[in-house]
Amino acid sequence: MIFSFISLVALLSGCSSNKGQHPAKFRVAVIQYQHETCTFCPGGDTEIDDWRVIAAEDVLTATGYTRGFVHGARLFDGLTLVGIKSPGSVFGGSSRSWNSKESFEHFMQMIIAGLQAKMPVDGVYLALHGAMAVRGVPRPEAEIARRVREVVGKGVPIVGTFDLHGNEDGEFLQWADAAFVTKRYPHYDAFLQGERAARYLFRAMQGDYQATTATRKPPVITATVLQWTGQAPSMKIMERARRWEARQPDTYVNVFYGFPWSDVPDVGATVHVVTNDNQQLADSIAEDMAGYIWRIREDFALGKFPMPEEAVNKTVKAIKTGQTPVVLGDYSDRPGDATWILQQLINNKVAGVLYACLTDIHALAKLKESNAKAGDDFAMEVGGYTGEQAGKPVKIAGKLTYFGPFSSYEHIAVVDFGNSNTLIITPAYTQITSPERLRFGPINPDEYEVFVVKSRVHFRRGFDETGYAKTILVTDAPGPWFGTTRLDALDYKYAPIDELYPFDGSKN
Repeated sequence: MIFSFISLVALLSGCSSNKGQHPAKFRVAVIQYQHETCTFCPGGDTEIDDWRVIAAEDVLTATGYTRGFVHGARLFDGLTLVGIKSPGSVFGGSSRSWNSKESFEHFMQMIIAGLQAKMPVDGVYLALHGAMAVRGVPRPEAEIARRVREVVGKGVPIVGTFDLHGNEDGEFLQWADAAFVTKRYPHYDAFLQGERAARYLFRAMQGDYQATTATRKPPVITATVLQWTGQAPSMKIMERARRWEARQPDTYVNVFYGFPWSDVPDVGATVHVVTNDNQQLADSIAEDMAGYIWRIREDFALGKFPMPEEAVNKTVKAIKTGQTPVVLGDYSDRPGDATWILQQLINNKVAGVLYACLTDIHALAKLKESNAKAGDDFAMEVGGYTGEQAGKPVKIAGKLTYFGPFSSYEHIAVVDFGNSNTLIITPAYTQITSPERLRFGPINPDEYEVFVVKSRVHFRRGFDETGYAKTILVTDAPGPWFGTTRLDALDYKYAPIDELYPFDGSKN
C-alpha cells in the first residue's frame, strides 16, 4: 500500500515536471487602433492620409499599453506574439474631428487582411482607446472586435485595453471577452493595464479563466477637466474599483469616465466588471460601482474655474508672493488657438511667461514662405482663428529665436516678445505635460515664472505631481462654448445629453 502511494506520488510529480518542460504553445495577434475623437473640433474629417501606419514588427512597441502587454506576455513560456500592421497616430491627435467611414473601412481591411494572413492564432490583444468616433459607425471599438471575432471564431479569447476616457457600453463585451481600463488620469498605468491583459489572456487560453461580465451605465456625463484622479471624487471612484479587485480574487473592475467631446450614443460613464465564471458577483459589483457614481454625481459632474482675468490676477499675486512657477492650464481649448489668457497676460504686463503652445498653422506657413530664421524680427497676429470660442487674434511683436523641427512637426516657431516672455507656435494642438519637453533650442524652462499650457489634467504629470510648480490655476474661458464644462452648449445629435446628469433637468 505504501509502495503504491509512493509510486502514485512519483507518477504525479513526473507529470508535473513534464508539463513544465513542454508548455502549451500559443500564438497571440497584437492589433492597435486608437483615436480620441473630438467631433466638435474644426478642420474637417480625419481621412486615410492623416494617419501614420505602423509596420507589423513595430506594433509591439507602439504605445505604453502594447509595451506593457508584451512585457507581461513574455513572462510566459510558449507564447508567441504576432504583430499585425495597424494604424498608428493621427496628425493633430485628439483635436481632430470625425473619422470618415472611408478611413475606418480602409484600416479595418488592412487589419483583417493582416490577421487572416497570420492565422491561426490562439488569442487576440486589441490596443484601443474607447473614444473613437466614426461617421456611420456608432460603436467603433465594438465593431473592431466584431470583425476580429469573425476571423478568429468563437473559441479564441479577445481582450482589449482602453483609456478611461472611452465611451463604451456593453457591446464591446458581446464580441470580446474582457476589457482593461486605466484607473489613473494622467494615465500612469497604461503599461500596467497592458500587463494585466496579458496575464488574463494567457489564463483564458489555458482554460483557467472563464470570463463572465457585467456592464452598467450610470447616467452621468462629466467634462474631462473634472476627471483628475488626484482628487476626490474621481480618486474615490477608482479606489473603490481597486478595493473590489483586492477583496475578490480573479475580479477586474473597470470604469470609463467617458469623453464628452465625441457625439456618440454611448457617451458618459460606464462600469465593466469581469469575473471568473461568477455572474452573480459581476452583477453585484457593477451595481455597487454604478450606484456609487450616481450618489456622488454632483461633486463629480459639476466644477467651477476662474475666468482668464481672475486667473491672471491670481498669477500676479502669486509672483509677488514668490509662489512661482505658476501654471495656467487652458483646459477648454481643444484646437489650441485660444488667446484669452495670452491677451490678459499682455494687458497686465506679466513678465517671465512661457506660453506653450499656441496653434497657428497660418503663421507658420507665412514664416516658411519668407524663409524665416532665428534672429529675424517677428510682427504678426496669431491665434484666434477657429471661431468665437478662441477669442481674437493677438498682435505679437518681437524676435524669432527658433524656427525648426520639434517633436513630429517639421516647423515650429519660438518668439521672444519682451518682458522675458516667450511664445511657442505649433501647427496643431500640442499638450505639454512636463517642463522637460520644453528644454530645447533656446528655451530653458527653469528661467520662467509662468507657464501657459493647453491641457486639462495631463500637465499635472510634470508640473504638479512632481512638485515643480507652486501654483496651479486651471483656467476657464468666457462663453458657453465647446471644450468647457458647459456641455449643454454643444449641438449633440447622437449623444443622449438630455438624459445624463447634470443636463437631464434633475440638477437643483
